[in-house]
Amino acid sequence: MLTSIFGMPKVIIGMVHLLPLPGSPRWAGDLAAVLALAREDALALARGGVHGLIVENFGDLPFERGRAEPHTVAAMTLAVRAIRDVTDLPVGVNVLRNDAISALAIAHITGAQFIRVNVLTGAVIAGEGIVEGEPAMVMRYRRRLGAEVKVFADVLVKHAAPVATLPIEREASDAVERGLADAVIVTGPATGEAADMEEIARARAALPKAPLLVGSGVDDSNVKQALSLADGVIVGTSLKRDGVVTNPVDEERVRALVQLAGLS
Repeated sequence: MLTSIFGMPKVIIGMVHLLPLPGSPRWAGDLAAVLALAREDALALARGGVHGLIVENFGDLPFERGRAEPHTVAAMTLAVRAIRDVTDLPVGVNVLRNDAISALAIAHITGAQFIRVNVLTGAVIAGEGIVEGEPAMVMRYRRRLGAEVKVFADVLVKHAAPVATLPIEREASDAVERGLADAVIVTGPATGEAADMEEIARARAALPKAPLLVGSGVDDSNVKQALSLADGVIVGTSLKRDGVVTNPVDEERVRALVQLAGLS
């Protein structure tokens, strides 16, 4: 499935972390600046050699637990469209904290190819409270839209603890078999923190055919090992200037990681 989107079976996906959007507590009042940085980061990632992008409203802390506000969806639609205007890379959408419905709508309207869903199946306790998956609603909405948009689902997602303690093998297989996820993402405990390689291996054993990605803490020290177990990595923090997640993307860091991974 990854080959059909990205043109290759092993991929590096770069994060475009949007600045605070209208209505969020840290909104600075200049949407043109938000869109300009989004384009610049996307271009730096593309020039560095990544194979795809995910656009995320990273600056909107604290996040809505349920549906995002309409103005957030509108601003993200503009951001995704702006990025698609400057690069041909496949693009994904993640509406934090867990608004897969809005992400599907944005992706379908803008021509993006996939979404990321932090909680597709089950429920977690997070800073936003109890966040519950909505697999039936998500998959039925995708069907109603007629959207050719793939769903990448986190399991045991970062910044959260599961309500029911299940082994990662069960979480991963449930996401695919019961939630109908097209791909599964394994993360570490928080943004920029590495996933447990043993957990990645266990998820891989449970999903011998479904695409598996590592979704946090990937850097020069572990990218090869991560890609030996998984089909792709999603990278944000380590590709920023000085490795600081709130800084702009550093093109040289991107190029170095892609070359080290042997995927340039």
